[in-house]
Amino acid sequence: MTTNTLPLQHAVTDGAPPAPAKAPSRRSVASMLALAPAMAFAGRAYAAEPPKDPPVFRIGALLGLTDKGNWNALVMQRAIQMAVEEINAAGGVEGIKVEAAIEDHQGVPRVGVDAMQRLRARYDIQAVLLSYSAVGLAVAPIGEEHKIFMLDGGSVTDALVGPFKYLYHNRSVASVVARAVLTVPKQMGFKKMAQMAAVTDDGQSLIRAAEADWKAYGGEITATEQAMSNASNIDTQMAKLRNTNADFLAVWQFSPGPGLVMKRAREFGMKQPIIGVEYTADIGKVAGPHSEGYIFASDYFNPNASDPWPQRFAAEYRKRFNDNPEVYAANYYEGIHVICEAIKRSRAQGGDYFTGERIRAALLANPKVPSVYGGDMTFKPDGTGLKRVGIFKVTNGEAKFQNFAEIN
Repeated sequence: MTTNTLPLQHAVTDGAPPAPAKAPSRRSVASMLALAPAMAFAGRAYAAEPPKDPPVFRIGALLGLTDKGNWNALVMQRAIQMAVEEINAAGGVEGIKVEAAIEDHQGVPRVGVDAMQRLRARYDIQAVLLSYSAVGLAVAPIGEEHKIFMLDGGSVTDALVGPFKYLYHNRSVASVVARAVLTVPKQMGFKKMAQMAAVTDDGQSLIRAAEADWKAYGGEITATEQAMSNASNIDTQMAKLRNTNADFLAVWQFSPGPGLVMKRAREFGMKQPIIGVEYTADIGKVAGPHSEGYIFASDYFNPNASDPWPQRFAAEYRKRFNDNPEVYAANYYEGIHVICEAIKRSRAQGGDYFTGERIRAALLANPKVPSVYGGDMTFKPDGTGLKRVGIFKVTNGEAKFQNFAEIN
């Protein structure tokens, strides 16, 4: 591998004998001393140290592969592997191979901590993809302490935003998606909201964001019930929600939870519109025909976008897995590409560039990166990524894009 460096600058003379040296004045000595730090910095900038290339770029991932509701983890895993294979087939990152080191956190924070420590001990991992809010909250302090760059494409809890400067997000967080989907009942003139939420950090973040937004609008919250997203019996909660006479039901849960909520709500005779923040094949399978008319807000991945990258990704995903990619697949595929782009930028600065600190610095210097959603994604200083949030409606089991949410 050839590394280009700038040539050293040499003094040039015309062959005449040099003039006698003149002693510098006190003022010129002081000026030179004042300029010394700037001159030293300029020297480093123009004579960058050659990059210290590792034999492989190993990127970690913590996924809930054996968690009870592991459908999304399996989607994340195959999207990660697909991205790694594509990058390596194109020559890797600057000619260096990429590998994914995937650990199973089982959906349990303590297990996630152990998995993060294994990645550190075995590979001295410098970049890792996270999933599940509770696990993220448990492992993020480890990443922060050891300056590991972390990217989360699945969690939406606002509790992960702010405290950890090495944690970035390429999924819209709770405060964004909750406010986005609540634009729909506002447009309908509704005032009474009933809520069914998950007893997780994601669920609690969605409740906080939704209640603040709905009360500011002048709306009323008639009831709030909670359960695990993978609960098999929610009849007690649904009976209470049915008796509140709400204008609509908001479901602050993720897969597979909304499927059972929709199914039991309709079987309990609730005819109000139901809104939420996710719809997946797993949710649709559980809900069956009861998902008809369900409205939700989500990061909008359009496989038929005019941009060539989302088109290629969607076509290859369908070819490999006989299924359409959705948010989890798009985000974790994109996550590998985001980290590799940051590594490439870091390498251009030379030296020991494959560190979490240098990867983060590369994104701070230029927070705009290509997105598989089309166009670019821009990271804010707090690590959140700015993406378009779409409003969708389920018709005959298929999520149909309606419009982009206008959030003030």
